[in-house]
Amino acid sequence: MKLFITAKPESREEQVTKIDPPVGRAGETHYSVAVKEPPVQGRANAAIVRALAARFGVSASRVHIVAGHTARRKIVEIYETEN
Repeated sequence: MKLFITAKPESREEQVTKIDPPVGRAGETHYSVAVKEPPVQGRANAAIVRALAARFGVSASRVHIVAGHTARRKIVEIYETEN
């Protein structure tokens, strides 16, 4: 499953919220992910992976950031089986 994420690092509380897709992108799944960790040395990305894994009930090893490692907008892939 492919998700389009808007990251919100250094938030007061962790939260994963589904948001409406932008106009013209009705088939895409968009989420806003707020995490407490700062965007330093990949700590925010690791927190995003953990938050999404908890939200979808999968292990963190099944959640991978495909694009946007240093950007607020990311593409994340959640695999159904272990790779």
